Amino acid sequence: MSDARTTVVVITHNRRDELLRTLDKLTGLPERPPVIVTDNASTDGTAEAVARLYPEVTLLTPGRNLGAVGRNLAARQVRTPYIAFCDDDSWWEPGSLARAADLLERHERLVGVTARILVEPGGREDPIVAELRDSPVEGPDWLPGPALGSFLAAATVLRTDAFLAAGGFSERLWLGGEEELLATDFATHGWWLAYVDELTAHHAPSPVRDATLRRVHGLRNTLWFCWLRRPAPAALRRTFFLARTVPRDRASLRAFGQAIAGLPWVLRERRVVPPAVEARLRSLTQAQRRSTARRYIG
Repeated sequence: MSDARTTVVVITHNRRDELLRTLDKLTGLPERPPVIVTDNASTDGTAEAVARLYPEVTLLTPGRNLGAVGRNLAARQVRTPYIAFCDDDSWWEPGSLARAADLLERHERLVGVTARILVEPGGREDPIVAELRDSPVEGPDWLPGPALGSFLAAATVLRTDAFLAAGGFSERLWLGGEEELLATDFATHGWWLAYVDELTAHHAPSPVRDATLRRVHGLRNTLWFCWLRRPAPAALRRTFFLARTVPRDRASLRAFGQAIAGLPWVLRERRVVPPAVEARLRSLTQAQRRSTARRYIG
């Protein structure tokens, strides 16, 4: 059942054992997808292990930690119409990549599909799956599942040409909620994203992670996104809401400090979305206030 339509792109940093498990899963998929790994300057022997154990995998070593932009670097090497993103502690279920490609071929304005996420070990659904199923975004009837206002990079297949045309992930955002800006730019250009329950990705959360730094970047990026794309009244309301509700700790203070420091860049790059896209963002903002699955973005 080989399928040459999709390339899997993985970014990694100092999680050799998790990455090797992921590559074992990916290289065993019946679709036999090309796999590209961007090693974000790991110091634990990751690159050497991948080169030795998985010579069929394309390995990129930029020499510094690019964060999410490591996906952009890999995407420039992709020669298939679709990209399946994957983290070093996640993998795709057999058959899901082929089904995703079928859906993207069938719907010409569909830019990407996000899969159901099962948390390992145990295979329980990630809490965010319920929110994806109940997405408040209103979309056209032809979508193969609920319309989404954003996506989860570790469980999404996108059109390669659309990803490259949009410029990929922002270098400024680095990592942490970086998908929201790209998803909004897709929407501005008339694309749709959908959640599809029949697709499955697995996630075995790595213990090697800095939860505080993730929260800092997630909150900072949420603030930057608001001022990059939303009308001033909406951006102000969101900023004040976050200031009232985030934990009163050093992480939140760092996030707001970084957001303020980046304000000159944000104002230079600011492009307010059309009213129809802003209507989607308002519905998402209301849902995020009730979210229990992604607290790090406020």
